[in-house]
Amino acid sequence: MTAPDRLPCSDQSLARNDPIYGTASAGHSWLLLELPGAWGHSAFLQSPSIIDPELGRAVVRRAEKAGMRIAAIRRHGRRAPTPRWRWFIAHSDIGSEALYHGEVDGPRDYLDVALDGTDGTVSEQPLVAICAHGKHDQCCAVRGRGATAAISAAYPEITWECSHLGGDRFAATMLILPEGLCYGRVDSTDSAGLVRLYLEGRLDNEFLRGRTSVPHAAQAAQYFVRAKSGDDRIIGLPPLEVERGEGRVRVVLSGESGPIEVIVNEEHSEPLLSQCSAKHPGRVRVYTLASITAL
Repeated sequence: MTAPDRLPCSDQSLARNDPIYGTASAGHSWLLLELPGAWGHSAFLQSPSIIDPELGRAVVRRAEKAGMRIAAIRRHGRRAPTPRWRWFIAHSDIGSEALYHGEVDGPRDYLDVALDGTDGTVSEQPLVAICAHGKHDQCCAVRGRGATAAISAAYPEITWECSHLGGDRFAATMLILPEGLCYGRVDSTDSAGLVRLYLEGRLDNEFLRGRTSVPHAAQAAQYFVRAKSGDDRIIGLPPLEVERGEGRVRVVLSGESGPIEVIVNEEHSEPLLSQCSAKHPGRVRVYTLASITAL
């Protein structure tokens, strides 16, 4: 919990004007499992009224062994009297995006779901997940649930609350699958409008943290080029090369008129508290623009 004399981490982040770009959580494939009800600090390990902790541990280990990011999901609002156990698997690499969904009889059956998604059906709609994991961070509860309510009112069939996504200081955080678009501070704008843009094949560069399957330096490079060019296409500016140097990263993006070379400086912030529960300040990675050159 937040110390009584300390601002919530998201308020501190806003006051510092922390850069939001280049901070998307890493993940090339995602496993999202419905856990209906109240979650503990760890949704899978500390929610015994929903899932046995040992079973939860086995489910998490199976996903992690397969190199997948895992999150719990639930519908916003009042819980249904009969629990459901729906699952989604997303592959987010550029050019091979796919989202599968299915349903099982109970949480133990999650151990048997094929992790390539072939047990399910290809989804014709995206999945929008907003972190509302209050037991993990109060900012996610306060900001996340408000954003979820606004988005769910406009797009009820595709909207879910989810467990911890990372980047609590950027609450409310949102993930759109299958592309793995990660947004932050969505409660401070027209949050449903971000989803509307997505459905038009576009993105909002101001609130986009990045795409989870793209390296952080390339996420930052995309941000700088979009800010300069106004290119807001989701399919735009895929990275062709990422070359790391001492304190600098060279990124080559595929532009509409040819390759674009972006040099970004890799720096570290002043010590900060990245979560409400953090006890010790730490430095975080920050990217600044050195140059943009058409090749």
